[in-house]
Amino acid sequence: MKQSNTFDLTFEEVLAQNERRIHYHIHRLKIRDPHQEFFQEGLVAMWNAYETYHADKGPLATYFNYAIRNRMIDLIRKQTKERENVKAYIEQQKIKTMTGNYYQKGTSNYSVKQMESVHFDEKIFLSEAKKVLTEKQWKWLNLFAVQNLTMKEIAEMEGVSIDAVKSWGREARKKLRTSESLDVGDNRF
Repeated sequence: MKQSNTFDLTFEEVLAQNERRIHYHIHRLKIRDPHQEFFQEGLVAMWNAYETYHADKGPLATYFNYAIRNRMIDLIRKQTKERENVKAYIEQQKIKTMTGNYYQKGTSNYSVKQMESVHFDEKIFLSEAKKVLTEKQWKWLNLFAVQNLTMKEIAEMEGVSIDAVKSWGREARKKLRTSESLDVGDNRF
């Protein structure tokens, strides 16, 4: 076994004497280590300290403590960074799949293909809608959807109840959706 240090103990003997030091640092840093990952990291740190130790630089125990503690802190930082990266990726994927530009089939999400620009001529739509709707339904469409009046304002203007205006709107929407002469691509109504 290579011994670049100045003492005569093998690593196995040093380990037997200092194994509790690793457990001490795990406990001191309040680390849960069910898979012995931090213990293994402590062993590697102790081995590296054993290999690079020089007696004229200070006590071996101090060097072990320094190496083990810092190696465990580095592992904690690394795991925290990995968790943050995974969390950011998951959030990015949630945003990407929940924006409405995807549809879900089974457990997979598929991108909705972008349509080319659809030209919508409001004047043509309104003139065609006027042909399909009754007078009251046309009033609702014009006042509510075009002029942005509230249901209450329309009801007061026409001298009817709010429920009557809502009924005009329901019937108008139904006709606009089912009318074959109108091409309502986005089904806003």
